[in-house]
Amino acid sequence: MELPVMPPVKPMLAKSAKKIPPGMQYEGKWDGFRAIVFRDGPEIELGSRTGKSLTRYFPELAEGLLRNLPPRCVLDGEIVIAREGRLNFDALTERIHPAESRVKMLAAQSPASFMAFDLLALGDESLLATVQADRRTRLTEALEAAEAPVYVAPATTDPDLAAEWFRTFEGAGLDGVVAKPLDLPYRPNERLMYKIKHERTADVVVAGYRIHKSGPVVGSLLLGLYDSAGVLQHVGVCAAFSMKRREELVTELEPLRMEQPEDHPWAAWAEEAAHESARLPGAPSRWTGKKDLSWIPLRPERVLEVAYDHLENGVRFRHTTQWRRWRPDRAPGSCTYAQLEEPAGHALPDILSGGTS
Repeated sequence: MELPVMPPVKPMLAKSAKKIPPGMQYEGKWDGFRAIVFRDGPEIELGSRTGKSLTRYFPELAEGLLRNLPPRCVLDGEIVIAREGRLNFDALTERIHPAESRVKMLAAQSPASFMAFDLLALGDESLLATVQADRRTRLTEALEAAEAPVYVAPATTDPDLAAEWFRTFEGAGLDGVVAKPLDLPYRPNERLMYKIKHERTADVVVAGYRIHKSGPVVGSLLLGLYDSAGVLQHVGVCAAFSMKRREELVTELEPLRMEQPEDHPWAAWAEEAAHESARLPGAPSRWTGKKDLSWIPLRPERVLEVAYDHLENGVRFRHTTQWRRWRPDRAPGSCTYAQLEEPAGHALPDILSGGTS
């Protein structure tokens, strides 16, 4: 492979913003695997955000890219899988599997797509120094005839339309909007774009915590919500604390530590079979490897208000939540899924047919 931009390339990144900034290019924030695609004739390589290859995990996508991309190019985009009109991140993580037979089976059952949103090289020309507005034009021209599973991510320079996308695209599994300065060259691994993400709050039950890697202080709080059957389900964690606060939390939570952990609602967490019928902390994962997933069980008696941005499949927080406040006025049993807002809006096919404005 000989291209003007060679792997590995770390993608350009975005920093958080509270509001949609004016005067930029706007796109939906796709919830998938970020990937830099390198094509040189019959050779294709999908590089992850960390530079590791994703090619073997998405054989059907590699074939689709070869059918649709220019003979020599480098693209930035997102690998996504859709189910029932929504992006499904769990389906993506299932692909990272050592068994080739399983990868092929999943590729046939739930094929992946590639949402292209930047062009880094074309032919013998590097576009890293080219400004965003011109790269976008070159991208749409280069992929004008592309068909599924390759798409050009919809983009606009209209902030009002971007605000509408922010409100409605979440129904298809997107989790906000990305804003890109029009005069911005492509700068690998630098946070020069802006991401505007949804933030909501929920009252959750604190049912345990993990020890921090640095010592005997709280690393993360384990959060739960009661389902319609009255079962406490693990929905995520809260983990961003100062070291002083981590120490304080150990003292605050000490009265709730359980002397008989077998009485805890999540007592079966270490049994792999138990994860098939309930959401428990410490689920087996190809991502965690040999990481210690043990935790300290607490009586589920304390309620915490947290901020969250995105709900994955309606059952868990997609990202780490943010601490807001203790809620001594709330009973743990009142912390149910019913309080969570269901996003409404576009289905994924509607977004893909929306084009560019």
